[in-house]
Amino acid sequence: MPTEAAAPAARKSSIWRSFSQPAAWTMCLLGFSSGLPFLLVAGTLAFWLKENGIVLKDITMIASAGMTYAFKFVWAPLLDHWRLPGFRRLGQRRGWLLFAQLGVLAGLLAMAALTPHQLIPFVAATLFVAFMGATQDIAIDAYRIEIAPPSAQGALVATYSLGYRLGLLVAGALALILADHIPWATVYALLAVAMIVPVITTLAMREPDVRRAIPQSWKAAMREGVLDPFTDFFRRYGWAVAGLTLLFILLFKIPEQAIIGGVMSPFYRDMGFSKTEIGAVTKIYGVWIGIAGAFVGGASVARWGAWRTLGVCIVLESCSNLLYLMLLGHHGSLTMLTLAISGQNFAEGLLGPPTVAFLSLLVNRQHTATQYALLSSLVNLPGKVLGFFAGGIVMASGYGGYFVITVFSMVPAMLLFAGLWWRFAADETVPDG
Repeated sequence: MPTEAAAPAARKSSIWRSFSQPAAWTMCLLGFSSGLPFLLVAGTLAFWLKENGIVLKDITMIASAGMTYAFKFVWAPLLDHWRLPGFRRLGQRRGWLLFAQLGVLAGLLAMAALTPHQLIPFVAATLFVAFMGATQDIAIDAYRIEIAPPSAQGALVATYSLGYRLGLLVAGALALILADHIPWATVYALLAVAMIVPVITTLAMREPDVRRAIPQSWKAAMREGVLDPFTDFFRRYGWAVAGLTLLFILLFKIPEQAIIGGVMSPFYRDMGFSKTEIGAVTKIYGVWIGIAGAFVGGASVARWGAWRTLGVCIVLESCSNLLYLMLLGHHGSLTMLTLAISGQNFAEGLLGPPTVAFLSLLVNRQHTATQYALLSSLVNLPGKVLGFFAGGIVMASGYGGYFVITVFSMVPAMLLFAGLWWRFAADETVPDG
């Protein structure tokens, strides 16, 4: 496989061509489909729960339904090796994707019908949406990796990021603004209807041309579907490098993930901002700042490679959490909120492309869905766990203490980054499998 240093020109031309190809717009619409349910079981959900009198500790726990995304590797082998009855005509990737999208749509309608007044079934519906959203992400990630060669992944990541953040805009800003005027249940019902657009996209797009061997027995199916994807990674890299790489993947996104969950919505409200102000600044303005960061991150990957760009972006994104400390002394200040969101969202967008590019290069295409789901789950899991306990940490140390803790959590990851430098930067070779 070409090294990152040896092929910058090819990547630039590939990125340029890809923006005018159907695959780019397909990934944009699939990104929207992926981003829409994510906030509806996390940050946006926290507003709805808070308005129903649920305490902060319970809010952060319920709004951690998104932790389901961190365990998607558990059922990812099914998406690589089993076709769903009733969806087989669509193919491996499109069949699972349509199934998941219809599940998200049905789950959002169930949340709208139940409302937090019927808390236990409402939480069950929330978990169902999170599960189907995670399943959708498995299928989309596998589709993106299989639909184009590694040299074109940068463009697909950029257009996917655009669509994803548009989905966040709808599920965040638009939902909050609407909730100031209509009931939350109506908002969730309307957003369920928005899933029709991705459903149409899935029906219209083409299936990747990837041939998979059919296991001859149940034992062979278990080995190829469950064991081989996990042992393959260690076989290709060796136990030492593979182990350190997985530990690095576990740790480097903790600062970002720790402020995505349910803690931020109550924080904004406690700082004196209305839902409309929060929606306008964090979900509309902030989304476009994040999109700008994503395209800068994509250009940086094309110029300097995924590994070098990743190290710089980890530090910038982690330190950007300190910007929220400005709000503690300026309650209700839209200027300070805008400054904090500008820096944090740009840094968050900046980190996205090198993260996806690095993880994609680690994947063996014989086990696309399983390996990418495992790696992306490991990226998100520790931060999700920290977010689960965020309410308790805030009650013990205050919001300021919590943000400082998230910044210092990057230190172990950067020590591992330095230790792995010889493998992914000096050597500049990442096996494609």
